[in-house]
Amino acid sequence: MYTYDYGYEEDKLGMTVTSGCVTLTKDAQNLVGISIGGGAPYCPCLYVVQVFDSTPASEDATLQAGDEITAVNGIALKGKSKVEAARLIQSFKDKVVINFNKLHADPKQGKTLDIVLKKAKHRVVEFMESSTADALGLSRAILVNDGLVKKFDELNKTATMFSGMMAHAKNLLRAIYELSRIYAGLADVFSEIGVKEPMLRTSEAFTQFGTTHRSMERFSIEMLKKIKPIIADLSTFLRKVIPDTRLTIKKYLDVKFEYLSYCLKVKEMDDEEYSFALVHEPLYRVETGNYEYRLILRCRQDARTRFAKMRSDVLVKLELLDNKHVQDTVKQLQRFIDAMAAYHDQCYGVMKQAKIFPLEVDLDRTAFTYDTGIINTGEDELEVGEETNERGEHVQTMDDLTDDFQLIDLSAPTGAPSQDTHGDVLLLDDNGDLQGQLCPGVQDLVGLN
Repeated sequence: MYTYDYGYEEDKLGMTVTSGCVTLTKDAQNLVGISIGGGAPYCPCLYVVQVFDSTPASEDATLQAGDEITAVNGIALKGKSKVEAARLIQSFKDKVVINFNKLHADPKQGKTLDIVLKKAKHRVVEFMESSTADALGLSRAILVNDGLVKKFDELNKTATMFSGMMAHAKNLLRAIYELSRIYAGLADVFSEIGVKEPMLRTSEAFTQFGTTHRSMERFSIEMLKKIKPIIADLSTFLRKVIPDTRLTIKKYLDVKFEYLSYCLKVKEMDDEEYSFALVHEPLYRVETGNYEYRLILRCRQDARTRFAKMRSDVLVKLELLDNKHVQDTVKQLQRFIDAMAAYHDQCYGVMKQAKIFPLEVDLDRTAFTYDTGIINTGEDELEVGEETNERGEHVQTMDDLTDDFQLIDLSAPTGAPSQDTHGDVLLLDDNGDLQGQLCPGVQDLVGLN
């Protein structure tokens, strides 16, 4: 047995303790489900480090991390090491009576600035590659096999898919609505033609064709009314269900980072104790009862309890989300497809019944007579030589008129206007150039400029 010189009084950091006793029934492995720390040769007391899940101690829920163990089946543990205390508990079969001092700790007292900074660091490292974090020298606690991180990524992918699907569906419905307006416009046009058509059969045909387009417009509106609740349900899934689940996951991550921060703090304090023990140097907090360490142990246990509860809630929400995604969403999409298929079948049915072709239409002789006159835009160049007008008459160019016949006297610009061989008058400006307009009857010279 180790001997210990109690040189310092216990420093309880303002916390209080109360005595108690608990009887635990061992499991099949002869264990009660607790781990013990402290004891000789450096610490004046033995305390509970951790209470394991699904064990007699966790089911009884009397012992908590940080509680001091004073005796086992009436045997005092003062001055004993943690190994001796563990062997003493194992030496008893079936049941064991443990006397303890309950530590009444305030979790807020343990949430120091160091814990807050560690929590922020874990939040940053969570979405960082391990190699990058190692290269930066960021110490951290890692929760292995955390499937909720993958679930969070899957949730983001699902949200992205639904967002794209909703945008595509809205564009499709908007296009169908515009198409229904086109149907209405065509129906008005065909109905108007049917009313004004003198031939009975043709009038009935155009009227029927207009009625067909009105029916397709009505089918479009009915289809939009059917699909609107489906889109609203999918929008609720996208705008409310997914964000609510994402918020729950964020709360879970917040609790997780806090729990990991306490785990990292405990590891650092363990390393500190180990380094002092290697050089056989006492540590003040250990010699005074290690209450600071026991406070962090209690905070870690409380954080772990909140973490387990939040994890359970997130798993339930994700399961409900998956069920809605697999069942309800598929059902809504099937209704959407059925509504679209029924709409196209109805449109095809009414168009198939509209057998109105060929049509006999009574047209005037001048219905397809168009003005074939050439309109001069001023872009065509004047060709040198001879031209032929639309009546087949021979027209001479300006050079021929001015050179051969000398119809224009350039030396007398103020004189009377000259006439060509056909009696048409050309208007010239002071320089002898055409003014760009012709007097009535000068149709043979339209090509000049």
